[in-house]
Amino acid sequence: MIPSFSGFGLGLRTPHYADFLDRDVAVDFLEVISENFMVDGGRPRRILRDIRARYPVALHGVSMSVGSADGVDGLYLNRLRALVDEIEPLFVSDHLSWSRIEGFNSHDLLPLPYTMEALDIVCANIHRAQDALGRAMLIENPSSYLDFASADMTEWEFLNRVCARTGCGLLLDVNNVFVSASNHDFDPIAYLDGVPHDHVRQVHLAGHSQGEHLLIDTHDRPVPPSVWDLYAHILPRLGPVATMIERDDDIPPLGDLLAELGTARTIAAGAVRAAA
Repeated sequence: MIPSFSGFGLGLRTPHYADFLDRDVAVDFLEVISENFMVDGGRPRRILRDIRARYPVALHGVSMSVGSADGVDGLYLNRLRALVDEIEPLFVSDHLSWSRIEGFNSHDLLPLPYTMEALDIVCANIHRAQDALGRAMLIENPSSYLDFASADMTEWEFLNRVCARTGCGLLLDVNNVFVSASNHDFDPIAYLDGVPHDHVRQVHLAGHSQGEHLLIDTHDRPVPPSVWDLYAHILPRLGPVATMIERDDDIPPLGDLLAELGTARTIAAGAVRAAA
């Protein structure tokens, strides 16, 4: 079982590097995009080492492609393992998706059919990745814009089976739950109640945008009330968990993100009081 970490953090993005290097910021951890630092030496790696000396760091990947039928890329895993060994992160995570086939990488998080065949592929790839990394990893639930008529199970049932078979943890992205529920007309509360709560180690909170027909997981605006409400619902069902605000575009001043993190702390404190 993956150790728990109870704290509140932010995604580290380029506009805020100096803030975290030059002064103490009231966060418990930072999360970085793994691929941005999977280089041999150079400025990115030096910056990450300096950040890691000041804060715990989680590594969050976007291209492991655990849903690829042709397996996980061994060279990618070797590079990620070198980063893991150097940084000693809180968590290593990636998405329940695929992006690579026959050497071509789409650089997008493509959806999976929730079938038994796909389950076998995902579990085999996660087993291989965890063996290569020497640790259990976290898998994040995706945002989705289409579903498959061939599905044998719901997404939350699929995640339950993945966690049970591989021993991996769950990075629960609450915004993704809301986006997918809106796009596919299912109940987000049923999803949150159905995920394997004892495997959740980290929570992502973010904002989204309205597309022409669907909600889009853009990470370019503050966490909306709808997502805060889902966060307040799920927290009492979880054990100690790391909560993070995710912002990837239209990035505001650091103070704005810290204010959002304060909202998360307030909701979490309320959940503790209610449980008591």
